[in-house]
Amino acid sequence: MQRFLITEAAKHIGEKVKVCGWVNAKRAHGKILFIDLRDISGIIQVVFVPSNKEIYNLAQELKPEWVVEINGQIVKRPTQMVNDKIETGQVELSVDSLKILSQSETLPFSIDDVGYEIGEDIRMKYRYLDLRRERLKNNLITRHKIIKFVRDFLDKEGFIEIETPILTKSTPEGARDYIVPSRQHPGKFYALPQSPQQYKQLLMVAGLEKYFQVAKCLRDEDPRGDRQPEFTQLDMEMSFVQQEDVMDLTERLLILMIKNLFPEKKIQEIPFPRISYEEAMKKYKTDRPDLRKDKNDKNLLAFCWVIDFPFFKTGSDELGYPDGKWKPTHNPFSAPKPEFMEDLLNQKNIGKILTTQYDVVMNGFEIGGGSIRNHKREALEAVFEIIGYKKEFIEEKFGHMLNAFSFGAPPHGGIAWGLDRVVSLLLNEPNIREVIAFPKTGDGRDFMMSAPSEIDKNQLNELHIKISEQNQNKDKKKSQKTHKLKVVKKEKSKKSKK
Repeated sequence: MQRFLITEAAKHIGEKVKVCGWVNAKRAHGKILFIDLRDISGIIQVVFVPSNKEIYNLAQELKPEWVVEINGQIVKRPTQMVNDKIETGQVELSVDSLKILSQSETLPFSIDDVGYEIGEDIRMKYRYLDLRRERLKNNLITRHKIIKFVRDFLDKEGFIEIETPILTKSTPEGARDYIVPSRQHPGKFYALPQSPQQYKQLLMVAGLEKYFQVAKCLRDEDPRGDRQPEFTQLDMEMSFVQQEDVMDLTERLLILMIKNLFPEKKIQEIPFPRISYEEAMKKYKTDRPDLRKDKNDKNLLAFCWVIDFPFFKTGSDELGYPDGKWKPTHNPFSAPKPEFMEDLLNQKNIGKILTTQYDVVMNGFEIGGGSIRNHKREALEAVFEIIGYKKEFIEEKFGHMLNAFSFGAPPHGGIAWGLDRVVSLLLNEPNIREVIAFPKTGDGRDFMMSAPSEIDKNQLNELHIKISEQNQNKDKKKSQKTHKLKVVKKEKSKKSKK
């Protein structure tokens, strides 16, 4: 017999069906035994009666989270037993056969509640159990729906989804790279991409014109609140566009997505207000202003665009940039506003040059940003020289981009959304870990897989890598210190309970 999902099976009143899932709860009313059976679609009440002795006795053994296969008949519940709180509450399953597919030990924590109160270390260690929560299951389903909506929208707009490499070259882009040693080329390394920035621009040079990707980005950053070492961007790039074109497309996509997937939410103002960086800093003291008229309304969304950013700033400490005077406020690939191009090329009035960067902000959070790019070699070279790079270094690190721009590069621009952040904000979640299937902890660890971990000496030898004893001792001391802190916390917890 073909298996039905529970919510589909519930529609076949009077028919025999097969369902599979987890025992969500078990209870007895007199001699009648009930279990709530759960699968990805929902929950259904299953009824075992003593007259079917063999199955009834087997059902007595069932415990929460055991996995079972059940054949039976969908019947209407008695009127007084209807449960309006669940989708299948009008019916129940009368059992003909029961098969136990898998047993479960007692779970390390309850999955019946939202789970916010449980420590991050244990939630991450047993993430596959944590994901059984209704809240987290629905978060991942909603994330899927958002990505599907975006894909369908961009497909209709003529975009092509293209994957870009994960193994790439280390170039300074404002954060530390994760590096990957090459076994076949001893002493040389790949880098994992901080973003697909250079590849998407090269796709424009290739003539693809409209690109998008749901892209993994990896940055070896110090712990900073709501950040992850790996995160997901919705990445877009277009040829022959101006700032207005990119902003218009982004705005239309956000409005339609919210209208279709989050009808309960209200967008405060359409079209989105536009605020210059200077005005935002003067009026709101931030370049991510929260414009909501009622900040207690969780379903109110206040979007705005922040534009006219300074191209360069001083006193920045971003990694990967030299210790010169100027650093880019966003990234070095942006173009200046047209009226400032001459100053850029002549490297004059640098502090007054404005860029074509545009950030989209929602309820006080930057959810996306982009710019029109420099598509001419001399303009990109000027940016790198202002930052303080020597010509030899520019050629070594960015020669591939400069060469590409010498073969007929179209004007182009784009934007990237922080997809994890967009999803978490729309779901009113406190951080992005709640909408990522297998996130890292705040300090970049994976308790479930015990990563990062040590590598076998044979692997290190193959890669021509040697770990210094000094670093090994540091790691051991750090591990011992962490262990001691956990022991102290446990002891304090025991004392407080007493």
